[in-house]
Amino acid sequence: MKSETSKQHQSESSKDITCGIITLSDSRKSKKADLSGQYIAEEIESRYTLKSRIIIPDEKEDLINAIETMISEDIDVILTTGGTGLASRDITVETVESLFEKQLNGFGELFRSKSYEEIGAAALLSRATAGIYKKSTIFSMPGSPNAVKTALGIIIDELPHIVHHVKK
Repeated sequence: MKSETSKQHQSESSKDITCGIITLSDSRKSKKADLSGQYIAEEIESRYTLKSRIIIPDEKEDLINAIETMISEDIDVILTTGGTGLASRDITVETVESLFEKQLNGFGELFRSKSYEEIGAAALLSRATAGIYKKSTIFSMPGSPNAVKTALGIIIDELPHIVHHVKK
């Protein structure tokens, strides 16, 4: 159901995309315990280049520093998982949205729509978001493995197309 223009843009887009993963968690300290980060890593590595993967606590300054570091390493797409809930320690959405130069509202809308199909009205609690900052695209998704699978199902094939437009 893709438009001809969308197909053309995808054909012109490079598949040479670098990605970074940031897991926000106060409880997961190792990559082995980070099931969502591991799933993202496996999916990214099967199509693109995974340049960085880190786990940080739910702290605003740690998240900003991690994003700035990844951008300085020329990472095209930053994927965050965790810290999007309603608890007082969940700071991801407020932090990344304060950085965005442009917001990709469609990601959150599609994510919540797909989540509603899967889990019902609990999808209301989702605060998945995405946007552009310093010519890098940031996708922030919940920390549950099922949520990550849903989110990646929406974005992974579109990354070349997105990066093509963001780098213009």
